[in-house]
Amino acid sequence: MKVKNYKAGKVGSVELDSAPFGEKVLWRTLKDAMDMYAANERQGTVKTKGRSEVAYSRKKLWKQKHTGRARSGDRKNPVWRGGGTIFGPLPRDWSYHMPIKARRVALKSAVLGKLKDEEVVLFEVPKLDKPSSKTVRKVIDDLGTPRRVLFVLLARNEAFWKSARNFPGVQVRTADEVCAIDVLRATIVVSEKEALDSLATRLAKTTKAGVA
Repeated sequence: MKVKNYKAGKVGSVELDSAPFGEKVLWRTLKDAMDMYAANERQGTVKTKGRSEVAYSRKKLWKQKHTGRARSGDRKNPVWRGGGTIFGPLPRDWSYHMPIKARRVALKSAVLGKLKDEEVVLFEVPKLDKPSSKTVRKVIDDLGTPRRVLFVLLARNEAFWKSARNFPGVQVRTADEVCAIDVLRATIVVSEKEALDSLATRLAKTTKAGVA
């Protein structure tokens, strides 16, 4: 499969073996993975006050009979304005986890989908002695200024990460920590060739090792 290649400020093309990422994009698995990652990002801190938590007196508003009015209890009654909420939302943990093999399959399908859509670019990380946002900006501009960019590196690079962190929509991940939602949210994936090879090796594993 031909993919884009960025080198020395120019965009070309190069052959890449896509076999390690499968032959078919499994859309249902991708959706399940997206739902899981979205649920895991939920804070679950929403809270409403029930009848027992509202700060009102528990005194009966008027006597039960002989007033000509409908009978009523205390001011905390949910039918009154400012009263307690019936079956309102409470803090909860929304997170759950798919099996690690399913997460790897989702990541494999996400990468394959980007390859088929020609949204993967191979590049060499520029050598930086200190952070340089100008260098990262040039790479993004040369690639057509995509809205969301995912840089995939073989290993941690502090200077490059500091150079890219201030750009909105730009993420930097290593091959060991990238997940399906990172790939799916990106408009374009810019990766080192060695990082893709490392990612292919990681996705070939069937034992519970590393992060998926």
